[in-house]
Amino acid sequence: MHFIYKFLPILFGCHQRPERSFFYKGKQFPICARCTGELAGLIIGFVGWWFVQLPSSVYILLLIPMSVDGFIQMLTPYESTNLKRLITGCLFGIGFISLFLLTTTVAFQFG
Repeated sequence: MHFIYKFLPILFGCHQRPERSFFYKGKQFPICARCTGELAGLIIGFVGWWFVQLPSSVYILLLIPMSVDGFIQMLTPYESTNLKRLITGCLFGIGFISLFLLTTTVAFQFG
């Protein structure tokens, strides 16, 4: 378990701010709510890729909500909620891994 708490924040470049993280039984998750969503999205997208493949434009659209939420939060006094961070992170993770798998598949087919 110590390995996960050390490795995940480095892998995701996570700030681990307590006010932006989930807690379980009084213990903070190793990564923030947005990174938790990204991790969940990566897993969902990887597993889902083998069952459903959508057009690349759909995957690109899935990247937008997290980017918009993050930039609005950075540039204005607006403060996103952990639930929004989780959902937008999950959408981003699905879009990101799906685009990665799509481009990798195309590269192997035609490269």
